[in-house]
Amino acid sequence: MGYFVNVEKNVKVYVEDLNPSGNKTILFLHGWPGSTKLFEYQFDQLPKMGYRCVGIDTRGFGYSDKPWEGYDYNRLADDVRDVVEAIKLNNFTLGGHSTGGAIAIRYMARHNGFGASKLALFDAAAPSLIKRPNFPYGIDKEAVLQIIRGTYNDRPKMLRDFADIFFFQYITPELSNWFFQLGLQAAGWSTAAIANTWLNEVLFSDLSKIQVPTLIIHGIHDKVVPFTLGEIQKQGIKNAKLVPFKYSGHATFYDEKDRFNEELMSFAEK
Repeated sequence: MGYFVNVEKNVKVYVEDLNPSGNKTILFLHGWPGSTKLFEYQFDQLPKMGYRCVGIDTRGFGYSDKPWEGYDYNRLADDVRDVVEAIKLNNFTLGGHSTGGAIAIRYMARHNGFGASKLALFDAAAPSLIKRPNFPYGIDKEAVLQIIRGTYNDRPKMLRDFADIFFFQYITPELSNWFFQLGLQAAGWSTAAIANTWLNEVLFSDLSKIQVPTLIIHGIHDKVVPFTLGEIQKQGIKNAKLVPFKYSGHATFYDEKDRFNEELMSFAEK
């Protein structure tokens, strides 16, 4: 069951809402460059266990509108707030993967965790995806610049190359093509705009503002968001638990999907 929510004048985001009568709600924020469809193997299973699963396609991606502007973390967090208010979510677990994890962190800090009783971060791109002065733990700035150049010059090849480092476990050519098509569904300008946001924004002060129990799932073989960033998130968030996934890269929700689902459900139940 999907519908659209107005978040700004002339901007609507797509919301997937499965099992609305479920006992517990998990709100999923996907990572770049995909859509809520990345969580297919969670949406297939969790509703069977009584969960309401809500997913938001980030503006510019999936079925959402693709405006020219609005790709900073503040605006993206405000989009989430607009959805939460529109569908009257409360006492939910907010889960975010990669850039979705960064948006979730900004949401918790900027909106004082409005409606969210727990936070789950999956390979989150925080507090800074790139290395900075006095912060040597992310990826090289040049890697992001290369993604931006690739987006503008040959986006299909950039997406193919990204798929090669996204998963750790073997994936079939068919699944690789599925991932590729999800990336193509985004707009080129929004794909590049999010990459520019990685360059321009940090979330160091946001971490200390998180007051709710937090689960951090991170693949130790992650080549997109190094595992060290998960360790830093644990240090910066007061009530956080880090669960390393030893057989995962960036796609913990697929590389070890059964364990991922179990850890997430166990956390949401507590």
